[in-house]
Amino acid sequence: MATECPSEGEPMDIDLPKRGSLLTLLSRPSPFASESGALPMGEFEPLSTMNNEENKLSEIEIFSSIKVLVVGAGGLGCEVLKDLAMSGISNVEVIDLDNIDVTNLNRQFLFRHKDIGASKSKVAAQFINKRCPWMKVVAHHGMIQDKPSSFYASFNCIISGLDNVEARRWLNATVCGLVQCDGDGDPDPSTIIPIIDGGTEGFSGQARVILPRITSCFECSLDAFPPQRNFPLCTIAETPRRPEHCIAYVSILLWPKEFPDRKLNTDSPEDMKWIYDKALERANKYNITGVTYMVTMGVVKNIIPAVASTNAIVAAACVNEAVKLLTFCSQTLNTYMMYMGSSWHSGVYSHTFVYERKEKCVVCASTTREMHIDEKKSLNQLIQELKDGDLRLKSPSITTGSGVTLYMQKPPALESATRPNLDKTLSSLISSGEELTVTDPILESISLTIVVTFQSNNLAPQAPLISLREKGNIAA
Repeated sequence: MATECPSEGEPMDIDLPKRGSLLTLLSRPSPFASESGALPMGEFEPLSTMNNEENKLSEIEIFSSIKVLVVGAGGLGCEVLKDLAMSGISNVEVIDLDNIDVTNLNRQFLFRHKDIGASKSKVAAQFINKRCPWMKVVAHHGMIQDKPSSFYASFNCIISGLDNVEARRWLNATVCGLVQCDGDGDPDPSTIIPIIDGGTEGFSGQARVILPRITSCFECSLDAFPPQRNFPLCTIAETPRRPEHCIAYVSILLWPKEFPDRKLNTDSPEDMKWIYDKALERANKYNITGVTYMVTMGVVKNIIPAVASTNAIVAAACVNEAVKLLTFCSQTLNTYMMYMGSSWHSGVYSHTFVYERKEKCVVCASTTREMHIDEKKSLNQLIQELKDGDLRLKSPSITTGSGVTLYMQKPPALESATRPNLDKTLSSLISSGEELTVTDPILESISLTIVVTFQSNNLAPQAPLISLREKGNIAA
């Protein structure tokens, strides 16, 4: 309630109501505790049974031993950090590779104009720590792939706000690879680190709970994400018809010609302005409309349209699930929530459903299969099938079950030594029924075992059949 209006220039004295606390929720028995849900995580014990009136804990003390990792400090990540702070979860670490761009300022509210060019994770951490003194946010600027698996194993929960499929696949495979199984193949609960995956696109978004080796993982739903669209080079170079063709021409073909010794920096406003100007010139030449700076950013950086309100709603759902997972105070989402913020025929709504595990998932399943393939196919053709097929691998390397390296992507010396094998037929390299071990950086510690069986040309090809192994031991 405001006091009498002070004279001009003096600050107004306002008595703000005390902020709500999770203690109210955590101190009362709940008919909807975690153990009563379809995805029970533990038994909820109200604080009132553990602490007397003279020795009440604060919400900061309750969460003092809990560590949460926020992956991504963009539109979703900023909202998640704010919600964690308001929930009293103080031990938070955030990792992001990107620097702040002027286009981020309309929705990523932890950043200011003076922060342009600075690290997103570092600025976000500084802002939260200054505004909320109880917070202890630690920033990491860099790629998530640069951190060892022990880094991810140190957290109680991971909230992902990544904006691309490749990084989410890597994080999913890494955390799933941390799970240890007993002799019967059952996962050890103490090694399971929940992932709460959030994503937004325009007025739509989703929040998802992933319990590695228990629920479906991100790889199980890979089919729901279409491969990134590519444009034929002949179209880009000779017959552009769309704004994207003009932008792709400049970024893919023209930039290397103009700047052969410098890689395009998509976080540099100067570089992006050059791409935009040249793309606009090409568009005008072919009477193509629609080339704008924002479209240019979207094509070059594969930016997904973002709306601040959608980020806020999805981030709140993610942090809500984190609190439930960490305290058992309510039923855990099982397992997928979809938010539709703009639908012309049904309005604004959300719905939940169970995303089932994929029987042949290469990350969280354990199936032994064979791959039937023409013996005249080359090793290079096999690698291309692994990249273009439903596995959608990025840079597969292949060794035989006996340890002979057929092709290795890295290091360069080994790649050069094994390159001649690419043009050889599979029948000249291996025998029918032999096992091949496939590794790929996108699957981190997970390796695939393919049993290759040769077939003649007159037989209908079958889909690749794969078994799953972790490096060092077989996953159940």
